[in-house]
Amino acid sequence: MTGPRVTAPRDRQARAVRLGPRSVAALLLVSAVGVAGFGWPFLAPPDASLNAHAQDAPWLFAGVLVLLVAVVAATISESGLGPKAVAMLGVLAAAGAALRPIGAGTAGLEPMFFLMVLSGRVLGPGFGFVLGSITMFASALLTGGVGPWMPFQMLAMGWFTMGAGLLPGPDRLRGRAELLMLAAYGFLAAFAYGTVMNLAGWTFMNTLASNIAFDPDAPVPDNLARFLSYCLATSLGWDGGRAAMTVVLTLALGTPVLKALRRATRRAAFETPVTFGKPDEVSRPT
Repeated sequence: MTGPRVTAPRDRQARAVRLGPRSVAALLLVSAVGVAGFGWPFLAPPDASLNAHAQDAPWLFAGVLVLLVAVVAATISESGLGPKAVAMLGVLAAAGAALRPIGAGTAGLEPMFFLMVLSGRVLGPGFGFVLGSITMFASALLTGGVGPWMPFQMLAMGWFTMGAGLLPGPDRLRGRAELLMLAAYGFLAAFAYGTVMNLAGWTFMNTLASNIAFDPDAPVPDNLARFLSYCLATSLGWDGGRAAMTVVLTLALGTPVLKALRRATRRAAFETPVTFGKPDEVSRPT
């Protein structure tokens, strides 16, 4: 006689990288510095010493951020980025870097963002942060977009992709509901990415060249009005195009891409430890 049959729950989605305490601490540190690097015009009062170096501060933060992003990537890699995960990281980063130039110069239509959302969702926040940062770095090298803005792009894309890995229901939510959630996240995150990148570029402008540039001598409300005008004048159309493209591609191609990523993740068996042992000994009769 057998007992009652118990239906097993859906298998837990494997993660290419499981964040440990050191990785989480490194992510929190670089994120805190990144918030300061992006938002210092609104965090420092007009009489702060930082504003006295308004022309130098963006360059200083750019140098610090590229080092910190490299440290975080190394910390996450050390905590569990095995050879199979590195191989998948290389493939996805190359695909993302190749997709980015396709829509360059065309109303912000960048198909790379939808791939980052789906990859972060399947492979988790740790892998997502490294993937976003490396993809943006490779894309900058591919398109010749290397400059002081690149470290800010790497961090912002790392946040963008990591956020997709932090969305709820990674083990159970599937189908149309998951696609709608990812499309909504991609839509909002595309605007958020554009806004934080505006913060990085805005501080490089010369006050004498434009009346919407950052003014270190102006109070915070005045600079906020300048920044909003800067966003409306320079990037709103690009951010809208990026958001629309991300939503359309997620809804149209999300199901097969998610299935392919999850199938590759299962076959890679990231969380299965690799062991080396002797062949089973053949028992001899006694």
